[in-house]
Amino acid sequence: EVQLQASGGGLVQAGGSLRLSCAGTGFTFDGYKIGWFRQAPGKARVPVACVTDSGTISYYANSVKGRFTISSDNARLYAKNTVQLQMNSLKPEDTAVYYCAAAPGPCSGSPYEYGYWGQGTLVTVSS
Repeated sequence: EVQLQASGGGLVQAGGSLRLSCAGTGFTFDGYKIGWFRQAPGKARVPVACVTDSGTISYYANSVKGRFTISSDNARLYAKNTVQLQMNSLKPEDTAVYYCAAAPGPCSGSPYEYGYWGQGTLVTVSS
């Protein structure tokens, strides 16, 4: 059974940092892209970042560029079916449930292209 598990969320003060992890079981990340999405209360799910097995990284939300990064240890982690999203300088508007998702092929910001989803991890940033 294919499963994705997102973890690492929590409550943090503005300016703080969190590291989210996405772990997959039941399949190998090889050949798959892993996307991070977030959904704030009452809002649509939006793409945050994506990484492929070849190490191509895309950041989709302008508001996170320069603050959020896919782990620099991506290759090693990918081989272990894990992707990490480092989130620094967090702001209250980053508060959301963060999801990781997987699908074959190149990166995409469209949630409709992802067939496998984790359950989400809640990030709450207090002001």
